[in-house]
Amino acid sequence: MKGRPLARECQGKSVAEALKVVEFSPRKAAGILKQTIKSAMANATNNAKLDVDTLVVKLCVFDEGTRMRRFWPRARGSASPIARRLCHCKVVLAGLSE
Repeated sequence: MKGRPLARECQGKSVAEALKVVEFSPRKAAGILKQTIKSAMANATNNAKLDVDTLVVKLCVFDEGTRMRRFWPRARGSASPIARRLCHCKVVLAGLSE
């Protein structure tokens, strides 16, 4: 939830512009998004032989991931469940011609 506005802002921009947006954001999700964009750039360069200057962020989302199930002890031997939510960061890059 906290990283989704930042992801929406990066979508549709060139990789250089998206990295600038993420670089100057004070959010914790910005560091994770920056790392994911750089990883996607490296994959596009090495695996698909695409030029970094022509890459555009086609899709950028934070989706819900797994939940760590915990229990909080309560009165008279009962327990309340706690769901610690995790997320997945997904970035898809495309060339300008696509």
